[in-house]
Amino acid sequence: MLLRLPTSVTEAQECMADGAVPVGGATLVWATWQRDGFPDRAVSLRHVPEATVVRPGTLGGAVVLNRIDDRVPEVLRRAAGSIGTGAVRRTATVGGNLVGSSLRCLLPAALVLDADATVLGPDGVYGTDLNEVLAKRHLLLALHWRTPAASGYHKESAEAGGPPPLVVATAVHAGADGLRLRVAVRDGYEVLSETAPCDEGADQVLGALERTDVAALPARAREVVRRQVAGVLADPAGR
Repeated sequence: MLLRLPTSVTEAQECMADGAVPVGGATLVWATWQRDGFPDRAVSLRHVPEATVVRPGTLGGAVVLNRIDDRVPEVLRRAAGSIGTGAVRRTATVGGNLVGSSLRCLLPAALVLDADATVLGPDGVYGTDLNEVLAKRHLLLALHWRTPAASGYHKESAEAGGPPPLVVATAVHAGADGLRLRVAVRDGYEVLSETAPCDEGADQVLGALERTDVAALPARAREVVRRQVAGVLADPAGR
C-alpha cells in the first residue's frame, strides 16, 4: 500500500482522483484491511493545514482526538475525551469518528453546536451540512460552529464490546429571537436532535422537548436529558 501525505488541498484532491482511500488515523480500517486486503493507495490529510486547524469555531477533520482542547466548546472537548483509550485518542481523527465510525461519538456534540462542514469532493472544496457529510461519506476537511453560551455532555459508562452507551449533548445559543437550547441524544446507534426556546426556564424547556421525539426515548434516557438540560441552563459560567 502506498500512503500519500499531501501538504495542500490541491495535492489531496489529486490523490483522491488517483483512487487513494482516505485513511484517517487507521483505527477503524486497519483490522478490515488486514482481513480483506490493503488498498493500492491511501491518503492522509495530517499535513494539510485546512484539515489540521484547531481554533475557536473551527476544527480540522484530520485533528487527532487528544489535540482537542479548551479552544473548542466544552461539549465537543468532553465528547472527544470520552472516546476509547489514550492510545486510541492519540491516533483517531475527527473525520474518522464522524464519517468512518458507526458509533459517531462526536456527532451529538457537533449537532448541538449547529455545526456545518467543509469537505473535499471531486470538484473541489465546498461547504455543506452534517446530514450530507454522513449520508455521502464525504472527505471532511473541517467542522465549523457557532460558539454557544453554555454547553454540556454526558456519556454513560459501558463495557467494551457491549451496546453503544447513551450520550446526551446540550448547548444554549443566543440569537435574535432569544436563547434556544439544542439537545442531541444517541440511544443505541440512532441519534436524534431537537431544539426548544429557553428564555423561560428549565421547566418550560423540558415541556417543549416532551412535545418532540425526545418523548419517545426510554425513561432512563429522558431522565438523563432532564438532568443535562437543567444543568446547562443553570451553568453560571457560560461555558
